[in-house]
Amino acid sequence: SAPAPSLPSLTGLRWMAALLVFGLHVHNYHYFDGSAGSLVTWAFGAGATGVSFFFVLSGFVLTWSARPGDRAPAFWRRRIARILPVHLVTAAIALLMAYTLAHQSKPTLSQGLANVLLVHSWWRPWWQTLDPVSWSLACEAFFYAVFPLLALLLRRLGARGSAALAGASVLAVLALAWVDAHHWLGQQIYSFPAARLPEFVLGVAVARLVLLDRWRGPGLEASLALALIGYFLVPHVPHITDGYPSTVCTVIGFALLIAAAAVADLHGLPSMWRHRRLVRLGELSFAFYMVHLLVLRAGTNVFGTKPLFGPLAGLAVTTIVFSVALGLSWVLYEAVERPARRLLLRRRPSAERRSVVRQPDGQDA
Repeated sequence: SAPAPSLPSLTGLRWMAALLVFGLHVHNYHYFDGSAGSLVTWAFGAGATGVSFFFVLSGFVLTWSARPGDRAPAFWRRRIARILPVHLVTAAIALLMAYTLAHQSKPTLSQGLANVLLVHSWWRPWWQTLDPVSWSLACEAFFYAVFPLLALLLRRLGARGSAALAGASVLAVLALAWVDAHHWLGQQIYSFPAARLPEFVLGVAVARLVLLDRWRGPGLEASLALALIGYFLVPHVPHITDGYPSTVCTVIGFALLIAAAAVADLHGLPSMWRHRRLVRLGELSFAFYMVHLLVLRAGTNVFGTKPLFGPLAGLAVTTIVFSVALGLSWVLYEAVERPARRLLLRRRPSAERRSVVRQPDGQDA
């Protein structure tokens, strides 16, 4: 079957989500004091929702790229080749940092193995080991495991069924957020893979509607406005925290924004997210996401654990940390992510080769 049309705006949007997470972690490391700190809190206090954006986007991209002839083993092989090399390298860097730098926690053997195998988000004592942001990869690994079954079920759904699935996914997010906000489970579900599945399924259902040419959402500008409104509502909604419950404010806006960006690309409508520099940054976003917190952690040996700089000093330090993380992400992308993916996919059987399709960013799905 023909490859899926390229959707470069989705690649550009990935960079936006990565920046939200970076800003959140700068906030958590207390680089700014006083009014500057308050401004950072206002801008990035809800930055954890950037991970939710990744989950919705992942469901959309995988559904958009899927084709009827694709086999589960071939799909899983491509997903492993996509995320595992960078994960293993950043895990190794985190392990080296744990034993050579101050202010670093040392993982136990079970924690390290769980992290490497991407199962560490299933049990709370494991989830923040080695490279802490890799907890979301454990969620993605679970999504990848169930996606072939989801794809089979989705092919039986028309537009109404897909819309119903999207609605059910949003309701599931609302219900889980209520449960989490009221501590009914005795522990947070923010990093629990099964709890994050509805966001992924929402992306799957929205992609199906776009594929069927039955999407009737708002345009790109309106969708961006709705996403921003939801994002900045997070601190002002009762019972909403900066953990999982914040997702209820943003998940609908994010789904609308992703679909609108895809439709804009399909119909040649204006989209700032297609700008070549944003697309390039989007290509680096996975590596940037995986390495930025390691840079911030290493920085505690230079700047301290809560430096609370003034505005100019905080901006200068943040610029340095950002530049180092971006430079390392380029190295990871060019020296690890791309060549490792090519190497791991080089010797696939001819039948599998015929099933390979392209992701919206032009990479193998």
